[in-house]
Amino acid sequence: MTEPTYARPETLEEALLFLKRHGPHTRPLAGGTDVMVDLRSGKLKAPYLLDISRLPELQGISMSEEGLSIGAGVTISEIHSSPLVAEHAPSLIKSCAFFGSLQIRNVATMGGNVGNASPSADTAPALLVHGAEAVLAGAAGARRVPVENLFEGPYRSGLKSHELMLRFILKPARGMFSDFQKIGRRKALAIARMSMAILAESAGDGTFRFVRLALGSATPTPMRVRALESFLAGKRPDRKTLDDGAVLMAEEMVRITGRRPSTIYKEKAVQGLFLRMLYPLLENGAV
Repeated sequence: MTEPTYARPETLEEALLFLKRHGPHTRPLAGGTDVMVDLRSGKLKAPYLLDISRLPELQGISMSEEGLSIGAGVTISEIHSSPLVAEHAPSLIKSCAFFGSLQIRNVATMGGNVGNASPSADTAPALLVHGAEAVLAGAAGARRVPVENLFEGPYRSGLKSHELMLRFILKPARGMFSDFQKIGRRKALAIARMSMAILAESAGDGTFRFVRLALGSATPTPMRVRALESFLAGKRPDRKTLDDGAVLMAEEMVRITGRRPSTIYKEKAVQGLFLRMLYPLLENGAV
């Protein structure tokens, strides 16, 4: 196996110029938690590795008029320990808490987690319920893309070969009801078999003003379940509403994926995950 050529640009401009010349043959390297596995297994075929881990444009967590900004090169541990993220996107904090081991969280980046386009990307459902957009840079300029659109298929990203992911912009949701839940083969250090995130706001009378709900791993790509969001909007979270919502969630999952041998398990699992997240509202009687 021929080892790839390693390059480490000093500036973003150098990195984008390199990708303009060698993009289709280059694999960006930040945390390396996926790249190094592929390299050791022989699956990495790219002749170039581009180390972008030290580019300042990919770092930092801040709040502005745009929203909550998180650099694509920020590690999962940095996100998990951020007071700003805890205040405005607690479901993302929870998804980071379930993310691999401490050692992995210390080096893995959110840009890598999204860029790998895995259906089981832990941060994806939380990003989707916050309406997150990714800021992408290329030699010709920058563009903003909804994170949901970056997942074009299992392990197939909408990121172009000449582009780099700079940061994510989330709609902040201070004080709203939110949660993230995940099912794996075991309680820790497990790839998600199914994950779900929710963000909901009260209308002030105990009903939902709006609901955003995203599903991961159980579908070919992480995605918002918009039929369920529409069903819940304007309703009070009583037992019948939640039970009916759980059934609708399972129906939507099957509609998207089709029936498979695992469907008999996943139908019950997705209903249980949905109810586990929303039962606290049932107990309180309001959003």
